[in-house]
Amino acid sequence: MSEQAATQTAQTLPFEKTRNIVISVNVSDLDRSIAWWGEMLGFEPGYVMKEYGWCELTTSIEGVGLGLGQVEDLNVSGGVTPTFGVSDIEAAREHMESRGVKFDGDTHEIEGQVKLCTFYDPDGNPFMLAEVLDVKEERGTS
Repeated sequence: MSEQAATQTAQTLPFEKTRNIVISVNVSDLDRSIAWWGEMLGFEPGYVMKEYGWCELTTSIEGVGLGLGQVEDLNVSGGVTPTFGVSDIEAAREHMESRGVKFDGDTHEIEGQVKLCTFYDPDGNPFMLAEVLDVKEERGTS
């Protein structure tokens, strides 16, 4: 596909992409991993949801985060999952499914935080879409 064709395709998508990406990795000890990434590369927790075994670290690259997901078995396939931000996850999913992209189950919502769904590329590699929900009003901040 030529660069011009790729640009035209990107401009005609029926959903808007956001300017962020989270690379998610499985970890065995969330607290240890948060400390390790902080010490090694200066990454800081953007937010932590211990009840879900999840932390998203901020990096020095604007719009790029590192997600840490605590799991019991690190040998589970799909240990690294790039997650792409979209403004409307349902529109993005509908568009991709209409073109034969396989998704893993339903779109899930972590109440008031984010909507997520996992999809696979042609080689079966896992990726996710994420729609960050507007939680400023719910938290009483502006």
